[in-house]
Amino acid sequence: MTIVFRIPASGAERVGFAYSPAMEAVLSLHVLVEPKHHPVQHGWVRAMRRLSPGLKREIEAFSFAVRSYFPEFLFPQPTGGLPGFEAELAGLRAADPELVRLEFAVPLLTPWPGGGKGRDPRVLDRPEMRRQLRERAVRESDDTMAAMLLDAPQSLLERFLTMLERYWREAFEGEWARLEPDLAAGVSEAGHQIAERGLYGMLRGLWPEVRSDARAEKFWLERPHDHDVVIGPDDRLVLAPSAYVWPHVRVNCDGPWPLGLVFPVSSIAREARPRIPPARLVGILRALADDTRLRALRLIAERPRSTQELAPLVGVSEAALSKHLRVMADAGLLERRREGYYVLYWLVPGQVAGLAPSLESFLHSDDAGDRATD
Repeated sequence: MTIVFRIPASGAERVGFAYSPAMEAVLSLHVLVEPKHHPVQHGWVRAMRRLSPGLKREIEAFSFAVRSYFPEFLFPQPTGGLPGFEAELAGLRAADPELVRLEFAVPLLTPWPGGGKGRDPRVLDRPEMRRQLRERAVRESDDTMAAMLLDAPQSLLERFLTMLERYWREAFEGEWARLEPDLAAGVSEAGHQIAERGLYGMLRGLWPEVRSDARAEKFWLERPHDHDVVIGPDDRLVLAPSAYVWPHVRVNCDGPWPLGLVFPVSSIAREARPRIPPARLVGILRALADDTRLRALRLIAERPRSTQELAPLVGVSEAALSKHLRVMADAGLLERRREGYYVLYWLVPGQVAGLAPSLESFLHSDDAGDRATD
């Protein structure tokens, strides 16, 4: 199943950036309840052992809402301003209780009855749905949570926000002061990428979580339901960097919350980027050590291309170019896909970007000399 977003390649004016202290705090809670998914954040997991026992119990009670889902009412608005934590909580307290109940029910009723698109809060009032929701809420949390979810969503929201306030005071306020400059730099870097390479050039850096096709003017994510979302002239797609979302991305495709994509801030993505093993590093460097291959690679980096298209652009015969492409594919730089008569070559995301840190790591390792002779 796939969520598809359709937005023109030239539609940068339909994109807005935002980041949010409340959203980032909740994303860090996901790290605490699923630490095995977030190796680059194990320092935070260890530090949070100091949280008070009562707060730990409340985080555990709400773990069902953040373990594999993300409450969409937390997506920030692309307003141009960046509200503080207290202002965000004031806005959340004014949210529609029925929509809030829906957001807390979604992770307990996955897959959603009747499909994921256009979730209807009235489904939750059906006797069978109430029974299922109560059983699962009791199993995943506690009796009080189940009762609030069924009949007192405003109280449920207040319990959640009170937990979030306690977490902010005990731990996350100082962390936010550290993170905010990095997130601001992430917005600036992503904006620069869009200005230089276009929206789809920026989105290519989010592969494999986000797949994109600039020619078809769409990007998509594998998710538990199907949804086709068109970002029209009057719509806005929110791109929000996060230090705690890696290795995932979070997406919202349903109103009334902002349509959006939460992506790993570049500094975390670079830290988490896997290093290329030395044997493969040699192969990649050899594959790149040729003027013809470099020119072909630059053209393929713009968009997938066929041998027939590349040969005249590079200035060699198709037979000669095929040999060069085979060398780069064997080195892991390119992947191939047949489309009818043509075989298209794609740049494998992350391979070129991983060269610099991999080479630096190799050069500064203690056994670099021994490895070089293997």
